[in-house]
Amino acid sequence: MQSPINIPVSRLSPRMGNLTIDYKPAPATLQNRGHDIAVYWNGDAGGININGIDFKLQQCHWHSPTEHAFDGIRYQLELHAVHMSSNGTIAVIGILYKYGLPDPFLAKLMADIKSLGKEDKDVGIVNPEDIKFGSIEFYYRYMGSLTVPPCTEGVVWTVLSKVRTVSREQVQALRDAVHDGFEYNARPIQPRNGRSILFLTSKTG
Repeated sequence: MQSPINIPVSRLSPRMGNLTIDYKPAPATLQNRGHDIAVYWNGDAGGININGIDFKLQQCHWHSPTEHAFDGIRYQLELHAVHMSSNGTIAVIGILYKYGLPDPFLAKLMADIKSLGKEDKDVGIVNPEDIKFGSIEFYYRYMGSLTVPPCTEGVVWTVLSKVRTVSREQVQALRDAVHDGFEYNARPIQPRNGRSILFLTSKTG
């Protein structure tokens, strides 16, 4: 039940899913966690609802290259937005990026990322909506784990099907900001072990 996995996108057909997003701006802190760069929301930044269960947004961070693969292809960057329910269950939304136009969310944080040292940095009010979750239409759902130690299982994964774009400069800035030898911080693909992967859509009609 470990993550990340390869998602066989060409062999899956969409069906209706249940995912509601309701984020709002909140104070945030930028952190260099050694193995990655993360944004922690210090107030109530809203969250998501999956099948009737509320998950509050905790933080987001980046992996380079991507951890998940689509039909065996790994891209240049992956964002993980980590949420937690009232009973401690974790739900993560993953977004994959390839080289192209700059990512608007990273663009707003670029100056802070480039000047980030080992101390946490207050970045003021950060709106999670700037990640553009609101455009979710198709996504993959499976049960997996955290991708960093202790690699806890029982994590509800939602991986967006649309590969977005990020500039080379933005990816390099994330790599340069990490000083502990983790410029490339993607965990290897893990065995699927018979787990089901659902291809879901929020579209109607």
